[in-house]
Amino acid sequence: MQEHTMENGGLQMSIKEITKDNREKIVSFFKEHWGSPEMVISTGIYQCDQLDGFIFEEDNEIIGLVTYIIKDHELEVISLDSIQEGKGIGTSLMEKVENVAKQKGIQVVSLVTTNDNLHALKFYQKRGYRITNVIPDAVNRARKIKPSIPLIGNEGIPLNDELILKKIL
Repeated sequence: MQEHTMENGGLQMSIKEITKDNREKIVSFFKEHWGSPEMVISTGIYQCDQLDGFIFEEDNEIIGLVTYIIKDHELEVISLDSIQEGKGIGTSLMEKVENVAKQKGIQVVSLVTTNDNLHALKFYQKRGYRITNVIPDAVNRARKIKPSIPLIGNEGIPLNDELILKKIL
């Protein structure tokens, strides 16, 4: 198992690969933070707890998580979560994923976010990701499959469209 450990003021922090040993913890994380591990986006329907990825733990608690798939010579990030903003958790997890892509000879990392997710758009663009496509009404179509997707997103913005971002490594 791949693990990277660091000390931060006495706290034990580590990034670990998702394995069968920590999947139950991941299911609980998704249920708590997303309602379920199911992700419905234009590129597919995913059970995030079954995907490859990494967890960022602090004192044995998940405080960050990234999942991804590899298809068509591209690594697609399916989910990225950080419980504590501004501490480098999301950045560390994205670096791990980009390293996986490089090790596998993959030159493109892509992801999908929604039109209301201004925080994510800022985060990814600062790290070299570019908006390559907008899919109008993609969230409205996803809502037919997963009715729990809200109509109104962050900051009162109607949740309708998806944006695809890509980074060439």
